[in-house]
Amino acid sequence: MINAHGTTGPLTIRAALPAEAAAVAELHRRARSTYYPNGLPDDGVDWHAVWRGAIDRPDGHVLCAVRDARLAAIASFRSPEGAPADTVKLFQFHVDPGQWRCRVGTALHAACVEQWQADGRRTAVLDVHVDNHRAQAFYARQGWFPDPENPPADGDHHLDLRYSVAGE
Repeated sequence: MINAHGTTGPLTIRAALPAEAAAVAELHRRARSTYYPNGLPDDGVDWHAVWRGAIDRPDGHVLCAVRDARLAAIASFRSPEGAPADTVKLFQFHVDPGQWRCRVGTALHAACVEQWQADGRRTAVLDVHVDNHRAQAFYARQGWFPDPENPPADGDHHLDLRYSVAGE
């Protein structure tokens, strides 16, 4: 889909393959573990199965950024239930911590936006963990803003963000 050159080699962004579900789940675990101060909680979820299901979903997309034959980042998105047809939800977006500050996330985000435009989406939504300030700053740099339709309530663990997908 997109080829970009970074500091450690070319970056290719493409659809994730079913055989990559375990590697995707492991990247997801590494990335999530960085924003839990007391360590990653055991949520009891079989993330390998979840990612395999996301990759296999006919109504969704899982994109991966690959550098030096290794997954560098992943993104999963689809229409959220009950949302307008022109809305997409970014359910997962993770960059391998070893690839932070190498423009991998920026390139993957651009690929997501490109796909949203091709799919006729006009609005994207996501939720981000309240303690993940690094991700919140990244999303702000990409143009995401607090969702005015879903302000945070006291005790929320996630913030809802919105993105206006520019048309062609």
